[in-house]
Amino acid sequence: MTRIASALRSFFMFYYEGFRTMSWWGKKVWIIIIIKLCIIFLVLRLFFFSDFLNSNFNSDRERSDYVIEQLTGNK
Repeated sequence: MTRIASALRSFFMFYYEGFRTMSWWGKKVWIIIIIKLCIIFLVLRLFFFSDFLNSNFNSDRERSDYVIEQLTGNK
């Protein structure tokens, strides 16, 4: 095994063993945390971060000009 693969394997096994030996209470808390994070990111992505550039501009040139204007303040 290469050095990187060995390091990745030891990193994975560290967390795998930690979660495997965790109490039932800790596992339930982590499941709740993961579910909440998924819901939060899905809701934020779907409802609050609409695709502004694709809906307001027709070409890549117009999109890039708008982004450059916003970044530099030049018109």
